[in-house]
Amino acid sequence: MAEYRKKKKKICQMCAGKSVDYKDVDIIKKYISADKGKILPRRVTGACSKHQRHIAGEVKKARFMALIPFVK
Repeated sequence: MAEYRKKKKKICQMCAGKSVDYKDVDIIKKYISADKGKILPRRVTGACSKHQRHIAGEVKKARFMALIPFVK
């Protein structure tokens, strides 16, 4: 029989007090995929919709400033 496991709800890191800035490449890399460099969706990152838009903007700024590549 298949066991039912209740998934733990992810908590938005920005709502918890952490910040995301385009200059901090280590934090930005947590929000992009390793193989293609795409921005990870909300269901993977656990961010709320407001902060997911903020993350996307910061990733785009970091790409434009050549801190992270557009594609791997």
